Amino acid sequence: MPTPKTGGVHPSPAVAVSAVGLRKSFGDTTVLDGIDLHIPAGSVFALLGPNGAGKTTAVKILSTLITADAGELHVGGHDLAADPQAVRAAIGVTGQFSAVDGLITGEENMLLMADLHHLSKREGRRVAAELLERFDLVDAAKKPASTYSGGMKRRLDLAMTLVGSPRIIFLDEPTTGLDPRSRHNMWGIIRGLVSDGVTVFLTTQYLEEADELADRIAVLNDGKIAAEGTAEELKRLVPGGHVRLRFTDPTAYQSAAAALAEAATRDDESLTLQIPSDGSQRALRSLLDRLDSAGVEADELTVHTPDLDDVFFALTSGGNVPHQPRKDAR
Repeated sequence: MPTPKTGGVHPSPAVAVSAVGLRKSFGDTTVLDGIDLHIPAGSVFALLGPNGAGKTTAVKILSTLITADAGELHVGGHDLAADPQAVRAAIGVTGQFSAVDGLITGEENMLLMADLHHLSKREGRRVAAELLERFDLVDAAKKPASTYSGGMKRRLDLAMTLVGSPRIIFLDEPTTGLDPRSRHNMWGIIRGLVSDGVTVFLTTQYLEEADELADRIAVLNDGKIAAEGTAEELKRLVPGGHVRLRFTDPTAYQSAAAALAEAATRDDESLTLQIPSDGSQRALRSLLDRLDSAGVEADELTVHTPDLDDVFFALTSGGNVPHQPRKDAR
């Protein structure tokens, strides 16, 4: 990947998307207030946030559809301001609303996209046929796209995006409105792209989707990145995690309660103890060591950690979440 020849600090070739100090306002409304993003090549990055938080604006800027007010931006190794055409050649974009033309067939949509990428007719037909097969659309290829289900239209939309073999794909809420089966099918397609080395920048309303797919997640709120990390790192930001120990032997229960003392909340009726914990391996090992020292073994141990819903609501509704120091993507 070529190194940009503009001034400033350049991202590592291993970084597919880099934004430093990205700012964008519409009139008096600041949508993006100096955000930083660093997305490694061949990974899935998810940007979460409430409606109107600026997720789509970030995608539009990084995909050259609109310009930023400020920021040092690189996509695919190219400076966004200096060489937007090179950026466009390196990326694919699938938005919230399908770009599929319902008046023509799925195959004709694919061939139209091949023409836009200046492929020869022979090459265009080859690429279209391969992608229609890959996305399980061969049987519907000759039918008008208006007859497709929502899931089929999304698959066709993504197949059209891949005609130009982009190495970076922006997926702006790609599964909005899909039923659970179609959503899971789309997840499989996205995983397949990443296994081929494609970088995916994903915005989504579905926290489960980010949890399932993303290597790293950032939560956008009030124009700033409220937190960033892996799903597990973000879950540890929110208090409420605990370990639950259940016993069948009252003597063992009493011994464990004594060993854990004030750290445990007791339920004498169900013979259970609840111990605050972030669920990390270190915390569990410490807890088990204390039980071993007391010669006690629980009949059941379960770890309860906050999920991304808890994180999202805490970060976007003024919840009291501990400050998280920024970690550069590895």
